[in-house]
Amino acid sequence: MSAALIVSGLRAGYGGKPVLHGVDLAVAQGSALTIVGPNGSGKSTLLKAIAGQIPVQAGTIAMGDTDLTRMSAQGRTRAGLVFVPQEGNVFRNMTVRENLRLGWDFHHRGAAGRLSVKLDAVLQLFPEIKPHMHTPAGLLSGGQRQMVAVASAMMLDPRVLVLDEPSAGLSPRNARLLFEIIDRIRQTGLTLLMIEQNVQLGLSVAEQGLVLVMGHVRHRAPASELAQDTSLAALFLGASGSHDAPATTVFE
Repeated sequence: MSAALIVSGLRAGYGGKPVLHGVDLAVAQGSALTIVGPNGSGKSTLLKAIAGQIPVQAGTIAMGDTDLTRMSAQGRTRAGLVFVPQEGNVFRNMTVRENLRLGWDFHHRGAAGRLSVKLDAVLQLFPEIKPHMHTPAGLLSGGQRQMVAVASAMMLDPRVLVLDEPSAGLSPRNARLLFEIIDRIRQTGLTLLMIEQNVQLGLSVAEQGLVLVMGHVRHRAPASELAQDTSLAALFLGASGSHDAPATTVFE
């Protein structure tokens, strides 16, 4: 199976100081890869570099035959790599429908006639938000807002969907509901790349898993195997000092 996204020798960071040290990864077409690792390991930095939110210091990022390395964040979105950040991912003063419409307008200028068809298709994946189409996003629960954020991304017709900690701040129940939706999306054949604080939940919807520690790829394996690797608990607790999340946060 061909790779939808290939990252080679990626170095990126802040203020000229690298956080990532030669990261390599590949996501097969139509599959899902979940990146896990302790706090401070560079997971969010990796996604921001892939999405064009921060500059690449060295290495390459390619989506199929398209070299994204020097492309702007907006250019990557138009090319089909759609990033859903952990925070600030919806317009709270706008209704759910208006949030979804923004995604459509960004990608389909002049194609308003097909909006209702696309909305119906997306809402089949997100039936939980359909009753709230005219509700301001700021009045929704955290779980519902996250659903709106991912639904808005789906309005962009992504080739690769990139999710940064989708369950962050959600109750266990809402996290499970959100990942049921992510699994629905995966079953459509869309390529997914995500980082997730809840290892078991994140790996449950992925074919492959990757462990990132201190900006280096420490391990990669089929997600089902990685989820059963109890030795990773010590790695999570010991890799990045006293600010790591407790084991109950990482492995539930």
